[in-house]
Amino acid sequence: MAKGQLQVLSSLDAAKTQWYHFTAIVIAGMGFFTDAYDLFCISLVTSLLGRLYYTVPGSATPGTLPSNVSSAVNGVALSGTLAGQIFFGWLGDKMGRKRVYGVTLMLMVFSSIASGLSFGKEAKGVMATLCFFRFWLGFGIGGDYPLSATIMSEYANKRTRGAFIAAVFAMQGFGILAGGAVTIIVSSAFKAKYPAPAYEVNPGLSTVPAADHVWRIILMFGAVPAALTYYWRMKMPETARYTALVAKNSQQAAADMSKVLQVDLEADPEDAEPRVRGNDFDLFSKQFVRRHGLHLLGTTSTWFLLDLTFYSQNLFQKDIYTAIGWLPAAKTMNALEEVYRIGRAQTLIALCSTVPGYWFTVALIDKIGRFTIQLMGFFFMTVFMFALAIPYHHWTLHENRIGFVIMYSLTFFFANFGPNATTFVVPAEIFPARLRSTCHGISAAAGKAGSLVGTFGFVYAVDGIGVRKTLIILGVTNFFGIVFTFLVPEAKGLSLEEISGEQEEEEDAAELGTAPV
Repeated sequence: MAKGQLQVLSSLDAAKTQWYHFTAIVIAGMGFFTDAYDLFCISLVTSLLGRLYYTVPGSATPGTLPSNVSSAVNGVALSGTLAGQIFFGWLGDKMGRKRVYGVTLMLMVFSSIASGLSFGKEAKGVMATLCFFRFWLGFGIGGDYPLSATIMSEYANKRTRGAFIAAVFAMQGFGILAGGAVTIIVSSAFKAKYPAPAYEVNPGLSTVPAADHVWRIILMFGAVPAALTYYWRMKMPETARYTALVAKNSQQAAADMSKVLQVDLEADPEDAEPRVRGNDFDLFSKQFVRRHGLHLLGTTSTWFLLDLTFYSQNLFQKDIYTAIGWLPAAKTMNALEEVYRIGRAQTLIALCSTVPGYWFTVALIDKIGRFTIQLMGFFFMTVFMFALAIPYHHWTLHENRIGFVIMYSLTFFFANFGPNATTFVVPAEIFPARLRSTCHGISAAAGKAGSLVGTFGFVYAVDGIGVRKTLIILGVTNFFGIVFTFLVPEAKGLSLEEISGEQEEEEDAAELGTAPV
């Protein structure tokens, strides 16, 4: 054991993979299942909201959400997520990971149900209450990012840590898949019960009153998986690294881990003594900037660029499906048929590219490393985005539409077998324990800032400059992701204390007999 390294942490790094590790993945991962479901299911029902609340009575054209309303409905949850990531990330370092873990989940449960119960006398009232509740939904989702990532990284051994953290995040893929599946099931059930003509046949009947139940049920379903995992989250003990390195109680850390892991952990008697610390610098102090400034710049910039692209792609999927002919003109379908087709298209994309991409990362991240996967992902996202954009008019011809869908799916595959997973993993590994949750929250918040730019900016971009030029801009964005990836260090095979520099700092401070100022 290296000098100054706590025995309990060394034991955790060397511990074999056990059943509790997989239990922790499911417990933490169900939060991300819910996160993805809640964030992306709104894009499935925006067309239905437009028909229900913005169709002019007697009009021959189905209503659509105005651009400003669409941006608000899609973006307000992301704004809440950004705020929650920073707040709960900071709170996780101040109060401990476990103490605030259940709060985020309950906030998600309450807000999911409340979103489905949005009320108002007219369209503006319904949209305003929907936006209010989705902000708080996002706030709870935001807290799940730094807490789940940090908890999983601090439970894991160093051999499989990357796979464990990536597996938690990979549950997001199943959440996206579930969003499409629930949409298909709910819309199919109502279609069978209330068959409606196409809009062009009878504008007054194409949106049956029962359609108002569809979007509400879809949004409220997000409360179910979150509620199911609350009890188990409350049963999880605090992580050993927080207890030992931040709370400085190695005896309690050993006792907590011995309860859940099949290994006898005993704190070294020396660990109970007051110890000279070399990592007690504050966030954004000169020492932090010198040791981790470029690392934080790397994690924030790459996550910002990734989410700008990733969320933009998800939000204008409907425009893509329409352009390639998967979705006929709105007036040729009734409201329930349109929701069904959008859900079916998203489910197919998720099943064929999104979900496999996540699990390729899980399988290979501890073999080829985080840096390689992130660089490769950004590279292929750039290539495929330009391959879609430059000959865009060629792809929209009927005989080439299948090729377009394949290429479009590959951008999602390499986002998930690439930076969408690694930007989540790396910030949970490379920063000191006392700042880990905070720095992960800041990095994640930078990503959500990118998603907000995508949500608000690219909705207008598609309307103003068209899909082709928007895809070109996203391709350039991915290229800059390649550049900023070189600021992010590789954490494969290293303990958290080695990669964050805590072990080296402590040894240096012990030799000097004083902690750095």
